[in-house]
Order: sequence, then structure tokens, then C-alpha cells
Amino acid sequence: MKFKIILLSSFWILLLAVSCNRDEISFDTPSQELSFNRDTIFCDTVYHQVRSETYAVKVYNNEDKDVLIPRIHLEKGGASLYKINVDGKPGFDFKDVPLRKKDSLYIFVEIAPSATGPEAIAEDRVLFTSPAGQQHVTLFSVVQDAEFFIQTPTNPNVIDANTNWTNSKAKIIYGNLTLDDGIALNVQSGTKIYFHKNSGMKISNGASLNLNGTQTEQIIMRGDRNDTYYDTIPNNWNSVKMEAGSILNMNHTRLFGGINGLDMKQATANINNSFIHNFLDNGIYAVASTVNASNLVMNNCGDACVSIFKGGNHSYVHSTIANYSDLLSSRNRIGIFATNEWKNETGQIEQGALQQLNIWNSIVYSDRDNAVNFEQTPGQQFNFLIRNSLLKYSGTSEAGFPFDNNPTFVVQSLKNEDPKFINFFAAQMNLRVKADSPARNKGNAAIAASVPTDIVGVSRTSNITLGAYQ
Repeated sequence: MKFKIILLSSFWILLLAVSCNRDEISFDTPSQELSFNRDTIFCDTVYHQVRSETYAVKVYNNEDKDVLIPRIHLEKGGASLYKINVDGKPGFDFKDVPLRKKDSLYIFVEIAPSATGPEAIAEDRVLFTSPAGQQHVTLFSVVQDAEFFIQTPTNPNVIDANTNWTNSKAKIIYGNLTLDDGIALNVQSGTKIYFHKNSGMKISNGASLNLNGTQTEQIIMRGDRNDTYYDTIPNNWNSVKMEAGSILNMNHTRLFGGINGLDMKQATANINNSFIHNFLDNGIYAVASTVNASNLVMNNCGDACVSIFKGGNHSYVHSTIANYSDLLSSRNRIGIFATNEWKNETGQIEQGALQQLNIWNSIVYSDRDNAVNFEQTPGQQFNFLIRNSLLKYSGTSEAGFPFDNNPTFVVQSLKNEDPKFINFFAAQMNLRVKADSPARNKGNAAIAASVPTDIVGVSRTSNITLGAYQ
């Protein structure tokens, strides 16, 4: 009994002490402006009725007193497309928000809008009202209307009839989207195709994917995280898998940010005026396949920009194939790798003939000793011709072919001369070459005549520059 009395007495003493401390706290109205860690929140591009990630604003009280912020609210109130959470409480209008001296609080922001057209701007402001004046933080986002392709146990997500995609809505793919055997998917210029994590596209036997971009309206194929950070990192989605007999016709398209860009098995790709970059493994992974590319720009791929297995037919004309990446610095990062062999899914080695590999009026360069690595299997056909190109290459023993003094395979080409790219870093990639680049005025006129304008439409009929840019 005595113990219980002592325990109860202690409880009430503690409660009284806490109450006294709480009563001693006095909050005043702010006499100075608040400060913020950011004055604008640019939210990730969001899609129709899909909630964005959460963004944070930190609000600071720089005064030597505890304050009550009279009002924090969204300017558009309950009609706003944005939702805010102030110091742990959701809503759109908050009164008398306490903030201790020299302390801070978080405001969390997200958006889950309804699109009113193909692309619109969602804007609002978080207003802070006090005797010190009215302040605000701007909220800004691009909202896209979207069409969803979602693979589920009951929906295999297959396109089984010839289909045209317009640019009126972004295409969002969850899981794998499959083009059925023999089906054609035609994609209009300006269309944006986004892949969720661990998602991709499969082009089945005899099917064709036709990407009809233009110089002013590129087709975009990338992961569905659209904020700037994700522009420069790989592994956000899987790949475009091309089965035997499938065909890709790709013009003015930007493909980036996955594991492999094109994953080809006995398939054909015709690529013009396009960008393939920022892939965890390969930009193009081709097994016994055919690739015809012109005005192609590639960079930042973990294993190689182009990996050629089990031979095939390849042509890279007026292409800029670079490979630089701090993020993937532990990987091989080759420009072009080619071999007659391929290890199949069961681990067996298969062999095939490299019928032809042409690298003409092009640049293949990286910060590795070799931007090219050719591994010929004894007794197997391995034909290649490098004409009027600039390559990074250190020696025959590693790259597997005699670069120097061999007019059969290498004609009027440059070795180990820095092409002097304007900017090869992923964040602001610009693989044009500077005015004093050794790649200038080195192109073959007959080759250039087959691709008379560069990737941005500039004529290259004279003073021909190697690579995709004149």
C-alpha cells in the first residue's frame, strides 16, 4: 500500500512538472520573415491520376523566440491539384502553426492530378501569412494524359492486331508489353513511351516496331521516373527484346535509362538520327543480328555501347559511339565489342560468322585504352572494314586485329586522337566536336553522300566531319 502511494505521488509530481514546462512556453507572432531551403518545387512530370513522389520543403524560424505562424495554406485551397502535409498533418489550410526558435519544420508536397489534355502545366503556391508579410513557395509540374498497358496474371499485355500509337497520350508500360507474331506497331512522332521498373517490350517473330520520330518531335523511350536525376542513370527499366525475324525501324528516337537498350536475337534494326545512351549493360546487344545505323549517337553503357555476338551484319555510318561514365567506372565500357561466339541460355557456346562490320565516317572513342575489342574465333568468318573513322585503340593483342598498316581492314582512319567532344558527361551530353577537333574535314565524300544531312539536319556535302554531327 505504501509503495502504491509513493508511486502515485511520483506520477502526479511528474505530470505537474510537465504541465508547468508546457505552460512556460509562449509563442509569439513572427516579426521576421521565415526562410526556406527552396523557393520552388519542380515536381516530376506526372501522369493522369497517378500520384507523384513526395517532395519536401524545410521552413526555418531564424528568430530568438518561439512563433506561431498564423496561416499556411494552398493558394487554390481544396481545388488544388496538390496535397500538402504540414509537420505531420495532411490538409490544405493550417492555422497557428507553432515553430520553436532557431528550429524548422517540414512541409511535404505531392500531386495526383487529372489531365485536361495531352500535356498541361499544374501550378500552385504554398502561402505563409504573418504580420511580417506574405511569403510563398511555388509548386510546378507538367501533367501528361496517359494510356496504361499493365501486365497481370489475367492480362498477358499483348498487342495482337496492327496498331497505331498517336502522341495524344503518353504510353505507360507495367510489366512486359508484347507485340504478337507478325504484328506491326506504328508510333507517331512526339510519342512518349515510359516503362515502370522491371518492365519492357518484346517484339515477337515477324513483328515490327516502327518509331517514326522527326527532328522537331522525337519519340522518347525511357523509365517512368521523369525528374532530372533519372535522366542520367541506368537500370530504371529492362529492354526492348527482339526475337528472331523481328524488325525495328527507328528514326529520331531517344532510347535511354534501362538495362539493355535493344536486346536482339537474329533480328534486324534500321536506326537513323537517334540516341541510345545510359544503359547498365549494353546499348545494343545483338546475337546473329543485322543493324544498319546512320546518324546514331551512343554513350554511357556499362559493358559496351554495341555488343556483337555470333557474328551477323552491322553497319555504322556517320555515327558517334562514345563511352564515358563515372557511375559505371567499374565496368568495361567499350565502344564496340564483336565476337563470333555466344553462350546461350543453357551455357553452351554457339558460333556464327561476322559477315560484315562496317564503321564508316564515324567516331568510336572512350576513356578506356580500347574503344573497340574484336575477338575472332579461329576458322570463323570475321569481315570488317573501318573507313575514314577515328578510333581509340591501344594494340593488336587486346583488340584482336592489326589496326596499323593494314589497308584491307582499316582505310584512311585516325588512331588515338582525342575527338574533343564538347561535353561527354551524362548530365549535359553534347557529343558535337570542337572547332579544332581532328575529326573535322576527315570524312569520305562518297560515304557522306549516302547520309547528306547530320542528326540535326545540317548539310554535310563539304568539309565533312566524322560522326553524327557535322
